[in-house]
Amino acid sequence: MGNAYIVGAVRTPGGKKDGKLKNWHPSDLGALVLDELVERTGAKGEMIDDVIFGCVSQSGAQAGNVARNAVLSSKLPESVPGTSVDRQCGSSQQAIHFAAQAVMSETQDIVIAGGVEVMSQVPIGSNIIDSFKEGHGQPFNGKGMTARYPGVQFSQFAGAEMMAKKWNFSRNDLDSFAYESHRKAIAATESGFFDKEIVPVEGDLPSGEKEMVSVDEGIRFDASLESLSGLKTLSEDGVLTAGSSSQICDGAAAIMIVNDAGLKKLNIKPRAKVVSLALAGDDPVIMLTGPIPASKLALKKANWTEDQLDLVEANEAFAAQAISVNKE
Repeated sequence: MGNAYIVGAVRTPGGKKDGKLKNWHPSDLGALVLDELVERTGAKGEMIDDVIFGCVSQSGAQAGNVARNAVLSSKLPESVPGTSVDRQCGSSQQAIHFAAQAVMSETQDIVIAGGVEVMSQVPIGSNIIDSFKEGHGQPFNGKGMTARYPGVQFSQFAGAEMMAKKWNFSRNDLDSFAYESHRKAIAATESGFFDKEIVPVEGDLPSGEKEMVSVDEGIRFDASLESLSGLKTLSEDGVLTAGSSSQICDGAAAIMIVNDAGLKKLNIKPRAKVVSLALAGDDPVIMLTGPIPASKLALKKANWTEDQLDLVEANEAFAAQAISVNKE
């Protein structure tokens, strides 16, 4: 089996709900990162074997294969194909898996993986809600799932509360983690750690004026533990608040993955090598624990141990989810 290397990665700043990126069409935002990535790596458009984008809510402006639509909205030639992936919160990571597998199998040499979501336009769950309104059925009420999980409403928020209870996290544990998350993001931003990966985007101000956006809008630069502690919980007897939950975000990202033949075609040095890939299914009711068995399996496949890792990047969807992954 061949190798898979990362040779470039770019992203837009993350826009908050109804923020400065709200008016961007998802295909155009996806095209922006595609064009920037191709320019940075020096690749010619016709070299790209495929574009794979993750997208959770493939409805409305994000329907009809948003990856291909992003290609057609970009400077890439029409000959470049595109396909869209939905593995829910792991959609864009799955795009990376598919891209890596494609070049490792040597059926393709240069693949772009990424994702786009403009949640201000296409809200989370809109594909389910809109289908319900039109009488097109629901995804979780088939006979098999209903029999296996009677009376269950699948909810990330409920899952996060279950995790807090399972690992015995207090409200203060979650608020403190959320505060530290913002503090680290502020430090990274002010130190310029994100400058190279972020593509500045023209955004819209409430006044109607335009402004170049190069900083993630979701970072609360005025965050304090006191302000987070003062927020109401999302449920009466819960510990979760808006401050310790995942935000609504508008943005796009792209990463170029190649094999040895791709390196030669581009005459470029790799920035990283993909050593191991892993997936794992887990309890769909608590649902947010999947990264725990998946991470352990990835380490096992690589024949690595945790103490051999210099840096771990893990999704901080909810504070309860992030802390549990760190503990396990």
